[in-house]
Amino acid sequence: MREHGGNLDLAQQHFGGRAEDWIDLSTGINRLAYPVGEVSARAWSALPSRAEIDALHQAARHAYRTSAPIVALGGAQAAIQLLPQLAPPGRARVLAPTYNEYAGVLSAAGWDVQEVEEFDALAGADLAIVVNPNNPDGRCRTPKDLLALLPRVGRLVVDESFADAVPQLSLAPEEDHPGLLILRSFGKFYGLAGLRLGFAIGHAGEIARLSAMSGPWPVSGAAIAIGCRALRDDAWSEATSARLARDCVRLDAMAQAQGWRLVGGTSLFRLYETPDALAAQEKLACGHIWSRLFAQQPAWLRLGLPGSEAEWTRLAEVLAC
Repeated sequence: MREHGGNLDLAQQHFGGRAEDWIDLSTGINRLAYPVGEVSARAWSALPSRAEIDALHQAARHAYRTSAPIVALGGAQAAIQLLPQLAPPGRARVLAPTYNEYAGVLSAAGWDVQEVEEFDALAGADLAIVVNPNNPDGRCRTPKDLLALLPRVGRLVVDESFADAVPQLSLAPEEDHPGLLILRSFGKFYGLAGLRLGFAIGHAGEIARLSAMSGPWPVSGAAIAIGCRALRDDAWSEATSARLARDCVRLDAMAQAQGWRLVGGTSLFRLYETPDALAAQEKLACGHIWSRLFAQQPAWLRLGLPGSEAEWTRLAEVLAC
């Protein structure tokens, strides 16, 4: 299994405690999740109907400000797993460093994968991958830049898993661009990663192929019910985006007081350069706060944003030790 955040079992093995004792800041998942409310018994007991899935698609179009073809999947990861099947193996280029599943999944399917650090180096690829905003450094490309790249590659996949709070970066409102595929994650911004819900947005032909590959019931009844509710709750989305912006400033100030330098980040996580990231992680872990390290960048430490005031207080106390 490739290295990811959320590996709280590893933290428990080394530092003890029950899962509920920990504040897991190793992921980019909103710790103040959307209040799901009641979910009907039917959502758990019946197979989702076509009409219910269509209603979820309409809710997603509303949230992502698009009228383009869309398909619901079991998280953005499910779309990544299907990517290699959209075309015969060829030359793929991934703007790196970034989420490591793209290179791994494509390589396993026989693609020739090259990780490149410069945006213009993506040109000429049969498949180009850009995570926007990027994980883990928060690097962003404008819609204008991405659309200019589109004619220079065979297919462009733009992963917008962290774009909910910055809708001006999204290409979702752009319609009818053959070769452009946009991936969205539901669970990160809405804090419901366990629901396993995401979407692919793109040209009708490609969305139809992804829909066929994903099968007749790609997401659960509970995911449909909760997704429909959350994706239409504009007031919650706007308030959450504003809170996250304030919390980024708050966390950056706490990190600066530790002598850590901000490398970048998004509205759901921050990336810092530290004198010794392993020592910083161990200090936090002794207070049962888990963070994310990067094997290729031993000075980097990534922290998600605390949720409740109690979590912020505990983080401050642990950092002060």
